[in-house]
Amino acid sequence: MYELRFAKAAEKYFKKIREKGLKTAYRTALHKLSSDPYIGELKTGDLAGVYGYDVYYSKTNYEIAYRIYEEDDKIVVVILAGTRENFYNELKRYMK
Repeated sequence: MYELRFAKAAEKYFKKIREKGLKTAYRTALHKLSSDPYIGELKTGDLAGVYGYDVYYSKTNYEIAYRIYEEDDKIVVVILAGTRENFYNELKRYMK
């Protein structure tokens, strides 16, 4: 099992979620990522080294962007989460 850690932007986003079904969908996705973080898609180009994982809820596509660190401990850092719309542009801005 990998330890999950959250960047400020991701932590803020998860605290704002009020809808129970969406919270459950994210919780399930995060549990899967802590078990096997390599199930996400490795990004290339500007976002090299970042993984993306899709979460589908109520006919909407949500994304989780994260990095995997395996030096001393096994850690997954969730960088950003949100709806697919403009997600990668926002992620690029956040990464700078």
